[in-house]
Amino acid sequence: MTPVAASRVVRALALACALPVVLASLGCDENILDPMADRQPRVHPYKESVFFADGLSMRAPPEGTVPRERITGNPVLTTGREGETGQIAANGERVPSYARAIPLPVTRKLLDLGRKRFDITCATCHGPAGDGNSIVATQMSLRPPPSLHKYNDRAPGYIFEVISKGFGLMASYAAELTVEERWAVVAYVRALQVSQSVPADRLPAEERARLEALPMGASTPAPAPAHGAAPEHKENP
Repeated sequence: MTPVAASRVVRALALACALPVVLASLGCDENILDPMADRQPRVHPYKESVFFADGLSMRAPPEGTVPRERITGNPVLTTGREGETGQIAANGERVPSYARAIPLPVTRKLLDLGRKRFDITCATCHGPAGDGNSIVATQMSLRPPPSLHKYNDRAPGYIFEVISKGFGLMASYAAELTVEERWAVVAYVRALQVSQSVPADRLPAEERARLEALPMGASTPAPAPAHGAAPEHKENP
């Protein structure tokens, strides 16, 4: 190291050592890198407060306010539960009684909304048909998203609760879907489940005739798109 470089290092070290002394003499005892670390106001539960006149650090909620988690309105509509069964589960909690019917009029409009939200939010993992056949599922080795057709015996309220709170690796979608949209998805999931097990005699006559005309073991052909068939793709020579 040259004498000039050594002199610069010595001066830098001297300045670093002298800076705290200078700041202290000026009354600057704060953390200059992060002043908020010294000035941030905070309280400790059950400790006396010098800020509030009554000395209490734990404050009561303002009058007329309610917690975000409080259940308001119709609990069946907002939670999917009708109450409790009286039975005790293995974890010590009471077994809930889930709504056995969708608490909204199941109209074509509701089903269309459910299909739209399902295709955007749910089909990515559970597949467009709800059978668990999706690209995401093929890439998940820990616990792939299951087929929703295995849960056709579950009450609608149970499906609503899973959408609202999540289950296992599935996160809650309460922030992405409103209460109405969640019930719309439940209705559409029910429609998907019924579509996989409806008896042939319950089909419209034209659909039943189309199925009967198919060769044994053949799959049902998909309907042609409304805009016509896509042009045939050919590779360049």
